[in-house]
Amino acid sequence: MTESDTIHTEAATSAETQTTSEPVATGPADTATPKVAHWTPEGEVAPTTDVPSEDAVIEAISTVHDPEIPVNIYELGLIYAIELHDDGRVKVEMTLTAPNCPSAQELPAAVKDAVEKIPGVTSADVDVVWDPPWDMSRMSDEARLALNMF
Repeated sequence: MTESDTIHTEAATSAETQTTSEPVATGPADTATPKVAHWTPEGEVAPTTDVPSEDAVIEAISTVHDPEIPVNIYELGLIYAIELHDDGRVKVEMTLTAPNCPSAQELPAAVKDAVEKIPGVTSADVDVVWDPPWDMSRMSDEARLALNMF
């Protein structure tokens, strides 16, 4: 065995040792995010075990109105998806009636604020998406009636 062979053998053995010393995940329990307390200006808030319901999220989102339209944004069909996570995180995908909507900055922020007020929500993430584009067919019957769009 030459000196070169010895170096390659030692490197291979070292690499094998490194790969076998890595921790191995055994299932979903290893990837769960532990519940932790968080801090607010009022003090530390203990983690909650209550996971918010989809109905509670929809009810909160329904309090948000486009200032130019007298119908809440849920009934307008601006909410495309709601994802609820076991650790209290909520993700909302929404759109706007048009890319140049004057409320483009305030509506997503209002949705985030409304959802974060729900007991059990640890954080809310609101993404504005443009695909598929919004059209009037996404409005509920109640919204069409309120806007005389039948």
